[in-house]
Amino acid sequence: MTQGKIRVGIIGLKPGSSWAGVAHVPSLQALADDFVIAGVANSNLDSSEAAAAALGIPHAFANAHDLIASPEIDAVTVTITVPQHLAVVKAALEAGKHVYCEAPLGNGLKEAEEMAALARDKGVVAVVGLQARVAPEVFHLRKLLDDGYVGRVLSSSLSGWGGNWGQTTSNVARLGYLLDNANGATMLTIPLGHTLAALRDVLGDVTEVSALLDTRVPEVRSEDDGSMLTMTAPDQILLIARLESGAPLSVHYQGGMPNGTEGFVWDIHGTEGDIRVTASFGHGQMAKLSLAGAKTGAGTLSPIEVPVACAEGLTPDPVPGNVARNYARMARDIKTGSRSASTFDDGVGVQRLIDAIEESSRSGARVTLAPSNRALPLPE
Repeated sequence: MTQGKIRVGIIGLKPGSSWAGVAHVPSLQALADDFVIAGVANSNLDSSEAAAAALGIPHAFANAHDLIASPEIDAVTVTITVPQHLAVVKAALEAGKHVYCEAPLGNGLKEAEEMAALARDKGVVAVVGLQARVAPEVFHLRKLLDDGYVGRVLSSSLSGWGGNWGQTTSNVARLGYLLDNANGATMLTIPLGHTLAALRDVLGDVTEVSALLDTRVPEVRSEDDGSMLTMTAPDQILLIARLESGAPLSVHYQGGMPNGTEGFVWDIHGTEGDIRVTASFGHGQMAKLSLAGAKTGAGTLSPIEVPVACAEGLTPDPVPGNVARNYARMARDIKTGSRSASTFDDGVGVQRLIDAIEESSRSGARVTLAPSNRALPLPE
């Protein structure tokens, strides 16, 4: 490693527009003591060279496999479309590189399990980007419940608007693939998947689920050119579930954005009080969350301030901040052998829940799951 820093190669980087550009690059730059962005690989060399020149990255590669093979790269960041994850991640793991892969880890449970098994076999640090788990508000929410703020949890309900899967869509060249359920990048696997990962850390695992997935808008209008596009991904997700504690959980996610209402509401009701988590839209991994609570009988909720320490010394801004907290934990795991970041095995756990939701909707039957969640360590 150069000067003891972890040399990162990013696969799928368009400065200022892609997720890697707006979230991963500033996160890695904020952790300059641990990381240096050493290379970039896009779909062709011209694109890679343009990204490298714009950001001062020393190495541009013609493709992902050239980046992975380079001795100048210690860790590979995978921010390409979900159907491409398996081949690229497997190549990086086979080369003995550490990996940061965006969630969902694979296009379905089988792919996720295959990558997790290979990561274990190779003994590298393999992190999946479940950013909502490291949001400062989620850390504080966990501590509040651990300290008995609501007493024994009696029930919880969650509702959210997923954005892209509404009646209209935009930036079709980059995001159009989200409309096809076969691509594994849907409202279920992305905004709800990220949010459920955090919910499991807070409330414990889901052990039973009964689900309904529906596509109420099979054709959506492109805001780019007015054309109509087919959508097979669900735009309505309804769940009735039971948590490991025995408490019931209800969930409703829908496509599009809210019209004059809160875009994300998560209520936790207990024997001694209540907490509500809100945001402008349903992507728990990138929305700014707000907490409010009250003890039983108070009559009104009051804002709950999140201690600065929950941000782990990084910006509370959720887009670069949550990704940076993932990377900081990844660096710690590489250097010390700890398991503070979300591992590929953690990603498999989330995809098992997603798989159970899909199975329940197909069969119309309740599906049971064995508890498997490993809550991330809280900030020290």
